[in-house]
Amino acid sequence: MNTRTTRVRLGALLTVSLFALAGCATTPAESPAETSLPAAEAVSISDAWVKSAETGMSAAFGELTNDSDADITVVSVSSPASSMLELHETVENESGQMVMREIEGGFVIPADGSLLLSPGGDHIMLMDLTDPLTAGAETTFTLTFSDDSTLEFAAPVKDYAGANENYEGDMDMDMDMDEHSDMDH
Repeated sequence: MNTRTTRVRLGALLTVSLFALAGCATTPAESPAETSLPAAEAVSISDAWVKSAETGMSAAFGELTNDSDADITVVSVSSPASSMLELHETVENESGQMVMREIEGGFVIPADGSLLLSPGGDHIMLMDLTDPLTAGAETTFTLTFSDDSTLEFAAPVKDYAGANENYEGDMDMDMDMDEHSDMDH
């Protein structure tokens, strides 16, 4: 009789244990980070170009396209053409003047959308050129996204006389805002 009671208890314990293990063995749903591509694989750039300049500052432009179903943020940029780069926006200051400034949080490329980098708008600012940027040359850039993935691209250098915004902090890039609409992409 004692053997039978032990077997019943052992069987019940085994059944409960199997149910518990079966619950632990189910495959958890993958988190969004595990199912989505790195940002660098979802973003492309087209019509990239850089304004020619002998010294000082310049800017890079183009169109960033996001083929994913989530917003993607560019948090920084680097290039051998400059020792100091910033992601800039152009906004109206308190006196009504259009000025360039570093954009807080970086560029957000909307899900299944694009972000235009253009004179007089969002752009990549090269603030300390390492060498002259001569029309006809090419330089490279590396974008870093919020997920730490990176995208490298090359951009040709072009002569351009427009988009003379002021840099917030009284730095002048020698670009005329009124002429930015004459730009060829």
